[in-house]
Amino acid sequence: MRTALTIAGSDPSGGAGIQGDLKTFTRAGVYGMAALTALTVQNTQGVRGVHDVPPAFVAAQLDAIFDDLPVHAAKTGMLSRVEVIEAIVDVLTRRGIPPLVVDPVMVSTSGDALIDDDATIAIMQKLFPLAAIVTPNLPEAERLCGFPLRSASHRERAAQLMVSRGAGAVLIKGGHDEGDEIVDLLYFDNTFHEFRSPRIDTAHTHGTGCALAAGIAAQLALGTGMPEAVERARNFVRNGLENAVVLGKGTNPLNHLA
Repeated sequence: MRTALTIAGSDPSGGAGIQGDLKTFTRAGVYGMAALTALTVQNTQGVRGVHDVPPAFVAAQLDAIFDDLPVHAAKTGMLSRVEVIEAIVDVLTRRGIPPLVVDPVMVSTSGDALIDDDATIAIMQKLFPLAAIVTPNLPEAERLCGFPLRSASHRERAAQLMVSRGAGAVLIKGGHDEGDEIVDLLYFDNTFHEFRSPRIDTAHTHGTGCALAAGIAAQLALGTGMPEAVERARNFVRNGLENAVVLGKGTNPLNHLA
């Protein structure tokens, strides 16, 4: 049995965060584990509150996992405090770094800010060098790189910049762009890969970023190569969007069990 670890915040409504990640891991056939970095008060309509887990307690969760279980891949999600990021980096550095997917979660699907500038800098400086792949969407990539991504050449430049900061690969997700086609850009092994697919006409996209990153982590845990891991994770997300179930009153999540 292969394993994957999510280091992220909690979504009590079940669509994103560790709840969504664990569903994704299970659907991919890997054993899921979780260390909580924050508790949120949220549902499909928005985020009402955030309670950060103390950094020492985040580290203790991770140490307990590494003391007892193999970790074949990991992913990070919501990391809103510099001290939490530093605690995670310390544990991973001490314990050995599995293939790590860094999803730089900055804003929720409902538009609520989840991270400040200091934490953004800490992710770039401290987590990027540990990452097998970083998976920002367009607004996140712009914030990380400090310039607008209005063209394909801008996105290629941004991907190269993030790799130069230590990331093994970068996937810039194009879902926030306009047009009838989604174009995701992967920069891996000094090569650009484009993944294109028709845009799905739906407003119910809660948790898609978490699901994609968790899907990549699951595939890496299974030994899948990077481009194929991204493609398989994208297909999982598309299937979940095409079969989304409307349960709440706001932006509903994809269907992880489709």
